[in-house]
Amino acid sequence: MAVSSRYAWLAREPGPRMIIEALKTIGVVEVPGPADSPTIMGWAAEVGVRDVYTGDDIPWCALWMAVIAKRAGKPPCPGRPRDALWAANWARWGQAVNHDDARLGDIGVFRRPSGGHVGLIVGRDAGTSKRPPCFHVLAGNQSDAVNVAPIDVARLVAVRRYYAVGMPSNVRVVTLKPTGAVSRNEA
Repeated sequence: MAVSSRYAWLAREPGPRMIIEALKTIGVVEVPGPADSPTIMGWAAEVGVRDVYTGDDIPWCALWMAVIAKRAGKPPCPGRPRDALWAANWARWGQAVNHDDARLGDIGVFRRPSGGHVGLIVGRDAGTSKRPPCFHVLAGNQSDAVNVAPIDVARLVAVRRYYAVGMPSNVRVVTLKPTGAVSRNEA
């Protein structure tokens, strides 16, 4: 499945590698009811947490983030493999970045009513008189799927960046139009 038309430009970006890997997962969805998505459960096995991640009814944004980091050749979230399952733990990954300098592919950690949320920042908008400014975030478990959604900047906890070698030349601050419904709770 392809990313929505308003984010189609992402498919033309030459990097960062985490964005490229993340786009390959667009459209993966959680299975409603007692069954589980074989893809999501496969991710748990891929990052070595299948023993503790037992069903896709468990929030899986951080699991998705761990898979994307691994596939992009990045180090895992600090701590034991199971620590990567907690969105808030990603606020310790890589280097801290000022929220005003959040760039394409940086990790954003957000608070939500019953916990945290983590994903890749693809841009930011200035909001309108009727809508708050938002980060546009590519992540798993947003409306039970992998997609891009606007999240109010007031919910941001941390921005993190990791490059062992130089940053790709297209890593930049991306300004977007304030479009799309603002996500309120990504669980």
